[in-house]
Amino acid sequence: MALPTANAAERMRAWRTLKSAGAAVLRDGVYLLPDGSASREVLESVERDVLDSGGSASLLPVTDPQGERFIPLFDRSDDYTRLRSEVEPQLAQLTPENALATARQARKLRKSFAQIQSIDFFPGEPLQQTDALLRDLEVAINRALSKDEPTSHEQAIEQLDPRDYEGRTWATRQRPWVDRLASAWLIRRFIDPGASILWLPSPDACPAEALGFDFDGARFSHVGNKVTFETLQASFGLEAPGLQRVGALVHYLDVGGAQPTEATGVERVLAGLRASIQDDDQLLAAACAIFDGLLAAFGKEGQRDE
Repeated sequence: MALPTANAAERMRAWRTLKSAGAAVLRDGVYLLPDGSASREVLESVERDVLDSGGSASLLPVTDPQGERFIPLFDRSDDYTRLRSEVEPQLAQLTPENALATARQARKLRKSFAQIQSIDFFPGEPLQQTDALLRDLEVAINRALSKDEPTSHEQAIEQLDPRDYEGRTWATRQRPWVDRLASAWLIRRFIDPGASILWLPSPDACPAEALGFDFDGARFSHVGNKVTFETLQASFGLEAPGLQRVGALVHYLDVGGAQPTEATGVERVLAGLRASIQDDDQLLAAACAIFDGLLAAFGKEGQRDE
């Protein structure tokens, strides 16, 4: 690939495209990517742009007779090492007081990890080590944000009828955060409109007759990769328009994963409510208005997409 010296802007654009795609540099103007449809699309796009700008470019298949000479050119170990060096202090300095800010930083770090992973064509131990460290950070944040945060268990989710759960007392840990707030909203909105919510100082204080949720040993909690909100949703077969997107948002804010567009704004609003409202019943009432609005908005967007 070659471009006229005067065409610095196109040269920089081509370089940035190739760099973000994970291309290796063999020499000035010569770039290499593992064969594949995505790689070919990138290289063909750069080739077209260069030719349209008055430069020269050729796309050629290359075979490595030994099969391993090119692999070290795509080694992402240094990238993972740099990322781990950013994760480690976040984990070491984590406290309940800075847990929310650390959670936001952890999501940025997880996004950086995903970017590296997307161009790690020959993944190995560095990827696994970095992913494990990020998971350690995410678990620690959840524990710091909420004492007695439940652990997930693998089990079948029983299909239940909401009519069998009307007029009950539901219990969860006091000072609720996203999953508990959303689960309490879900219970009152779709499962048990007359539900009484009991806020527990500890899981051990749960009365025998109450339906516990979102703590170890509760009737409803984390199952597999589902947070409590999603477990309740699956248990009662709740499929209202927009509810899946609310669930995806709650999942991300509770345990991470794919980031919905609305996540940052919703997290800040809920964090502000939690910091300014000390009564848990009042906090739930305020949060319910947020979740009602999200459900309405998501439901309308879903109808437009159909």
